[in-house]
Amino acid sequence: MINNYIKICVFALISAVAVSCSKGDNKKRGVDYAQFKTEVTLTPEQAKSYDEITAKYQKLQEENFQAAKTQGGNMDRVALGIKNEELRNQQAVEMAKVLDAGQMEKFNAFIDKSARKRPRYDNALLEKIKTEAALTEEEFVMVNAANDAFEKAFSDAHDVYHGNNDLAKEYWDKFDTQRKEAIKKSLTPEHYTKFEEIVKDIQFKGRK
Repeated sequence: MINNYIKICVFALISAVAVSCSKGDNKKRGVDYAQFKTEVTLTPEQAKSYDEITAKYQKLQEENFQAAKTQGGNMDRVALGIKNEELRNQQAVEMAKVLDAGQMEKFNAFIDKSARKRPRYDNALLEKIKTEAALTEEEFVMVNAANDAFEKAFSDAHDVYHGNNDLAKEYWDKFDTQRKEAIKKSLTPEHYTKFEEIVKDIQFKGRK
């Protein structure tokens, strides 16, 4: 029963998207790491290590992007987003060996502000939803399914809205509404009310 409903949720979100061919990924991608060095004071040794680490992970991220482009068909942006998220986590581990606690706090805040995030409820928010809304395991499975379907639908529509924040917001709002409708059907009224309260401030954030 759950598996069938998940399939329905995923199909309902994804079938709403008509994807065109991508032509616009030639712009500079990723974080401007040089900007962070203007916001903190690094020793020469720190600056050297910082440049080496960021160059390493920028290269890995670009390799991931190029590999995703050459797979044929539509790029799997969800898989690419997962890989880039993993790279940022690995980078943070290495960077923590170079920066002091205060610098590392600023670096994490800089990355959080600057890096492109996966368009979904992240793991911390999902855990908060599960705990504070007191979801059953079955309810939580459905929240995850709707969240995954939202991410895939929005990512698959990328080539349609690419470079147009207003159009991207239209897609985000549309799929967010569908995500919430799917979740509403899966939760008790009390649990859904609490869920709505937890996610009320989650909104589309366009690229600057």
